[in-house]
Amino acid sequence: MADQDDIEETLLGGPLRYTRKEVEALSGVPDDYARRIWQALGFPAPPDDEVAFTDGDVAALREIKELLGTELVDEGMVLQLARAVGQTMGRLASWLGDVWLQRIGELPPDEPAAADVVTAALLATEELRPAFERLLLHGWRRQLTAVGMRAAATTATAQSDPAAGIAHLAVGFADVVSFTRLSRHLDGDALAAFIERFEVTTAEIIAELGGRVIKTLGDEVLFVGSEPRAVAEIGLRIAERFNEDPDFPEVRVGLAYGEVIQRLGDVFGTPINLAARLTATAHPGTVLIGGGLAEILPAGDYDISALRARPLQGLGRVRPFRLRRPKPRT
Repeated sequence: MADQDDIEETLLGGPLRYTRKEVEALSGVPDDYARRIWQALGFPAPPDDEVAFTDGDVAALREIKELLGTELVDEGMVLQLARAVGQTMGRLASWLGDVWLQRIGELPPDEPAAADVVTAALLATEELRPAFERLLLHGWRRQLTAVGMRAAATTATAQSDPAAGIAHLAVGFADVVSFTRLSRHLDGDALAAFIERFEVTTAEIIAELGGRVIKTLGDEVLFVGSEPRAVAEIGLRIAERFNEDPDFPEVRVGLAYGEVIQRLGDVFGTPINLAARLTATAHPGTVLIGGGLAEILPAGDYDISALRARPLQGLGRVRPFRLRRPKPRT
C-alpha cells in the first residue's frame, strides 16, 4: 500500500527537499514574489520552516526569473499566467484522477491492481505521464496557434484591439431545462454521464461550426464566435439536437452580439449578460437573440420574430427576438 510520501514523490518527480527560504536562495526569486506565484497557482503558502518544495519547483522559479529578464514579460503577467495555469490544470488533474479511480474500480476483484487502488493509479500515472505531457504540450501549441490566427484576423479587419482585449463577437449560452430537479433523481454515476453527454455534444457542435467554448458549468455552456451567422447556427443546432432526443431534457439558448472584453481565456461585457438573461427567459427548446444580433443576421436566412419587451435583470426592458429556421415556401 503506497503511503503519502510515495504518492507525493512519484507524482512530483522527486522528493520534497527545500523550505521557502532555501528555494529563494537557490532560485534567486524573492520569497514574497514566489509566495504570490504559489498562491496564484491555487495553493496555500506553507510555513517558513516546512520542507515543501522539490528540485522541480526550484527549476520552475529559475525559468520565471529568466523570463522576467526579457522585455515582453513582467511580474504581473507571470502572476496572471500562474493563475490561469492553476485553474486549468487543477480541473484537468481532477478529471484525470476521477477517470483513473473509475477505471481501476471496474477491474475484477481477482486482478492484482484491484487490491491496491492507489498503487495501481500511481503506476499507471507514471507509465503514461510522458505521453500525457506530450499531448498537453501539443494541445497547447495548437490552441496558441488558433489564438494567434484569430488575433491576426481581427487586427487585419480592425474589428478588435488585441492590446486591450476588446472585440466584437457573437456570444451564446445554452442550458439544460429543469436540471436542478432532474439532478436530484440521478445517482453520482448517472449524473456524471448526463453532464458529460451534454458537454461533449455541445462542444462538438460549437467546434464544427468554428465557435469556441469559453466554459462549461455542468448544465450550461458559454461559447463565442466571430461570425454571427455561425453562432446563430450553433444555437439552433444545439436546441434541435436535444429536442430530437427523447432521452434528454430540452435545452434553451440565448444569443447576443456586441463588444466584449477578452481576458485570461474568459469574456466579459453586456452581450454576455444579455445572452445569459435571454437563456433564462427562453421557453424550453427555443433560441432567443438580442436586437443587435437580429439586425446583422442575413435577411432571409432565418425566421426572426420580435417578442414583447420584458425586464431583464441588470439590463432594463429588452425586446428579445425568437430565432427559427426559415419557413418553407409554399
